[in-house]
Amino acid sequence: MTNDPDPATATPPTGEPTRRPLIERLGMAVIAAVITLLFGFVAVASWASGEGFLAIMAGIGALMTAWAGASTLLRG
Repeated sequence: MTNDPDPATATPPTGEPTRRPLIERLGMAVIAAVITLLFGFVAVASWASGEGFLAIMAGIGALMTAWAGASTLLRG
C-alpha cells in the first residue's frame, strides 16, 4: 500500500486546484444542455395539459440544469 494522494483531488505544488480539460467541460455542458431541453419539454407539455405545478417544477429544473452546465464551462 502506498500513501499516494487520490489523483482526482490532488493539487499541483502551487496549491491551486487543477482545471478540468476543455473536452471534458464541453462534454458535460452538452449533457446538461440535453437534460435542460428535456426538462423544458416536460414543462411545456405539463403547462399545455393544465398541470401548473409540474410545469413550474420542470421549469425550475431546466433553469438549474442550464446554470450548472454554464458554470461547468466557465469555471472549469
